[in-house]
Amino acid sequence: MKVFALMIRILLGLRHDKRTMALMIIAPMFVLTLMGLIFNGNEYHPKIGIINAPSQLVNKLEYNDAKISRLTEYEAHEALRSSEIDAVINYENGVPTIELEGSDPAKNKTVIKLVQTVIQPTAMPQGAELDITYLYGYEDMSSFDNFGPILIGFFIFFFVFLISGVSFLSERTSGTLERLLATPIKRWELVLGYVLGFGSFTIIQSTLIAWYSIEVLDIMMIGSFPLVILITILTALVALTMGTFISAYANNELQMIQFIPIVVVPQVFFSGLFDLSTMAPWLQVFAKFVPLWYVADALRSVMIRGQGWADIAFDAYVLIALCLLFMFANIFALKKHRKI
Repeated sequence: MKVFALMIRILLGLRHDKRTMALMIIAPMFVLTLMGLIFNGNEYHPKIGIINAPSQLVNKLEYNDAKISRLTEYEAHEALRSSEIDAVINYENGVPTIELEGSDPAKNKTVIKLVQTVIQPTAMPQGAELDITYLYGYEDMSSFDNFGPILIGFFIFFFVFLISGVSFLSERTSGTLERLLATPIKRWELVLGYVLGFGSFTIIQSTLIAWYSIEVLDIMMIGSFPLVILITILTALVALTMGTFISAYANNELQMIQFIPIVVVPQVFFSGLFDLSTMAPWLQVFAKFVPLWYVADALRSVMIRGQGWADIAFDAYVLIALCLLFMFANIFALKKHRKI
C-alpha cells in the first residue's frame, strides 16, 4: 500500500505539472521528426566549376549527377573562396588541374572519386596524372579537424546555457531575485549586472576551451586566435542571455533541463555537423534562424579557411544582435516579478 500511495502521489504531481507532461511527450516527437527530415534528405551531389573543359567531360560529370557551372578563372576563384562550389576543374594544355575547396574531407573524397572515375579513362594524356590542390585544408585532413570548430561552439553554448539558466532560476526560487527587485534597482540594471557577472566567467571559460582544443587536441587552426576568442565569447554571451530568458518560464530545475531538447538539440542539426545542402530547401532557410549556425560558420571560416574579420563580420554582428535581443527580452520577462 505504501508503494501504491507513493505511485499515486507522483502521478498526481505530474498531472498538475502540465508543462512537464507536454515536454516529455512533445520533445521526443519533435526531435525524432527533425532527425527524420534531416537523415531522409537528398543524396549529396558535388558542385563543380568548369574552366575550358571539353563538352564530353562536362556531359559525363552531369551524367553522374554533378552540378556543373561554366566559369571564368576569376569567377571560379571567387566561387571556391566563398564555398559556393566544391571544386574547380581547369584545362591547361590539355591537362586537367583540380582545385578543391578543401574544408570538408567528406566532400573532398566525393569529388576526387568522381573526377578520377570520369577524367582518367577519357581525358588524360598518356602517362599524365591528376594535379589536385587544396584552397583550404589539406589532403590528410581529418573529420575531427572539420567538426572541431563546430564542437567548440556547441559545448560552450550548451554548458553556458544550462548553467546560467539553472543559476538564474535558483536566484528566483531562493527569493534572492525578489529581494533584489524590492530595492530601487531597475530591471535593465539587474539584467546587465547578471550578464556582466556571468559574462566575466564565460570569457575565461571560452578562452580556456579554445586554447585547449587548438593547442592540446591539435584541432586545425589556420587563422587568428583572437578572432576565435571573440566568436567563442559572443557564443557564450548569446547562450547566457538565452538561458536566463528561458529560465523565466521554468518553475524548477527539471523544467529548465526539459527545454534542452527544444532549444539546444535542434541547433546541433543545423550547426553544420550535417550537410545542409542535402536537406529540404525550407529546412535550409530555418538553419539561418539558429545561433549555432553563425557560430559554426565563423569558427570554420577562421580556423579552417584562415579568413579574417571581413569574412566573419556578418556572423559576429548577428550574434551581437541576438545577445542584445535576449537582454531586452529578459528585461521585459522581469515585469511579472516587479513593475517599475
